[in-house]
Amino acid sequence: MHIETLGSGPDLVLIHGWALHGGVFAPLAERLAPRFRLHLVDLPGHGLSRDSEQPLDLAGVASEIGARTPPAIWLGWSLGGLFALRAAASLPTVRGLVMVAATPRFVRAPDWPHAVEPVVFTRFGEELAHDYAGTLDRFIALDTLGSEHGRSELKTLRALLHARGEPDPVALRRGLHLLEDTDLRRALPGLRVPSLWLAGRRDRLVDPRGMAAAAALAPGARCVELAAAAHAPFLGHADAVAAEIGAFADNIGP
Repeated sequence: MHIETLGSGPDLVLIHGWALHGGVFAPLAERLAPRFRLHLVDLPGHGLSRDSEQPLDLAGVASEIGARTPPAIWLGWSLGGLFALRAAASLPTVRGLVMVAATPRFVRAPDWPHAVEPVVFTRFGEELAHDYAGTLDRFIALDTLGSEHGRSELKTLRALLHARGEPDPVALRRGLHLLEDTDLRRALPGLRVPSLWLAGRRDRLVDPRGMAAAAALAPGARCVELAAAAHAPFLGHADAVAAEIGAFADNIGP
């Protein structure tokens, strides 16, 4: 699994979302590298980890990242949030958790109303088989839909999508299954580390009310809603996201 390290300071692991790679964090990394040592992960089947033999499963990937990085704050965006949350719940080396447009459960349930219908991810999985490129483009369009800077954010994501090669279709299908099937809510009350939940008010994939509900279940959690942001707030609102991460790290201490 490819992990790029840059910058200096306290360690921060960053895990990207579905179909992308660690390079998606470039605007945020530019702002954070002067004060953090960043570990930018390419998940198995994605980016420079496309040919990794590591299966895309939560426990195995979290353990592998933890074994290859020092004690750190972990940040997960969208799908990456599931890996970061799993690590925070199970690895002693996680010092803090930042969830960006991510929740412990991405799909709706009777006791979890502020989420998308399961058919959203099922449909993307079905479409991958006959329109691979179009399906990826439609998904990243959802990432930016509604954002104050949506047009420029979408342009950035389209340029980044294949910048490190095409993602593996098997890993993409596995990622969609994780988004559809995973429920980590039970892990929240027992979290031993503080957490920061960064939501975009205009997010069409992860309802900010769901993020607030998740944060309410975790001790030492703080939820921040960025008014003009959508599903990828670190693109169009990188300064605000970096400031929140910096303040969060300062409260954790060395």
